[in-house]
Amino acid sequence: MTEYKIMDGDREIPVRVIYSGRRSMGLEIRSEGEVLARMPQRVPDGEVRKFIEKHRGWILEKLTARKRQEEDRATTGATPVSRLTDEEVDRIKTRITERVVYYAKKMGVTFGRITIRNQKTRWGSCSAKGNLNFNYQLYYLPDALLDYVVVHELSHRRHMNHSAEFWREVERWYPGYREARRQLREIRLET
Repeated sequence: MTEYKIMDGDREIPVRVIYSGRRSMGLEIRSEGEVLARMPQRVPDGEVRKFIEKHRGWILEKLTARKRQEEDRATTGATPVSRLTDEEVDRIKTRITERVVYYAKKMGVTFGRITIRNQKTRWGSCSAKGNLNFNYQLYYLPDALLDYVVVHELSHRRHMNHSAEFWREVERWYPGYREARRQLREIRLET
């Protein structure tokens, strides 16, 4: 079995079942609301069903709490992508690109292409080739938060992970990064 469905009224909630070398059964609610049941390799389907049903109340409670928490978060106040004019798109690209160029020079790193997107869950990303992606909604946030995301992604040009060395690099160029990270976690991306 790779998926089980829990019914909540007329709503079906999928529970993805993942088997591994672990010794115990466990449940996880991911940040985006995905429900995972982690199982030892040889647990029979019937035992998986029983375990999930036994914890049905817990799963529904956690999903409800997650939804409430998500609704309480502030939003970016961004203009929906479909309503952006060409002039606004150009302003967004220009502002983000200017910050990337400024910090790349200061940090002594290079980068490839800069792409501005409407990502659902990310503020930015950096590919192994040095191409940078940024969420257009950064434009609507305070400069300090935009700068933090730019420094974060450019730090990946030295460390393509989130190791201690990576975070030291971020802190070197953006000493207040912890507070910026906390603030970004409190902001919900517009969809």
